[in-house]
Amino acid sequence: MLAKKVIPCMDVKDGRVVKGINFVGLRDAGDPIEFAQRYAEQGADEVVFLDITATVEGRKTTVEMAGRASKELSVPYCVGGGFGSIEDISAMMSAGADKVSINSAAVATPSLLTQAAQTFGASAIVCAIDAKQVAGNPNKWEVYVSGGQKATGMDVVAWAQEVERLGAGEILLTSMDRDGTKDGYDCALTRAVARAVNLPVTASGGVGAIEHFAQGILEGEASAVLAASVFHFGEFTVREVKEYLRAQGIEVLL
Repeated sequence: MLAKKVIPCMDVKDGRVVKGINFVGLRDAGDPIEFAQRYAEQGADEVVFLDITATVEGRKTTVEMAGRASKELSVPYCVGGGFGSIEDISAMMSAGADKVSINSAAVATPSLLTQAAQTFGASAIVCAIDAKQVAGNPNKWEVYVSGGQKATGMDVVAWAQEVERLGAGEILLTSMDRDGTKDGYDCALTRAVARAVNLPVTASGGVGAIEHFAQGILEGEASAVLAASVFHFGEFTVREVKEYLRAQGIEVLL
């Protein structure tokens, strides 16, 4: 079994880490590079920076942040938010990002995933999928874009399979229903996607207890588990999570 990854995520707005609930109600949490350095010291396998507003000004700020990260971080990092073209992705990769995460633009222009994977390598291209349960159907989820503001009518599992066909190297799967709630990952969602594709799937959205990380892997069948606020606000460290996972029989790199 491949070692499972623990990935802290920082939602970044105007160069600062922010955190909300169900994608709204943002509050400032601090400097993203300082957070990332702390997580690297704790044993994070990689970190994710999500530019959640990705305005033109925000994009410039995020490219500068990526440049800082490449100089100051000892772990791989992924940047997501607002990529609409190969040029956008190229600017971020040139700044030093190891991976980029594409969401809305992949839905709008699926060929961008293929072009990006061919240009930068599949391992550098993550497709982020924001999923929301369809009302009245616990086994069906819809893809949302534009920071969770816009429903697409697309089925999450079918889109995940298409993402794989298009050439993306992994999937970052966020449950909008669970985001910031501390109720745990949507393991049914994660498992449905993980079983439908042959790509690594990172579970995101809803961690509130250390047990949730193990559930994401054992019940959700995720390759990696991602969290934000529980790390940012010191509820537990990455190392504590990894030691807990190892105690549950889950292989991790300490």
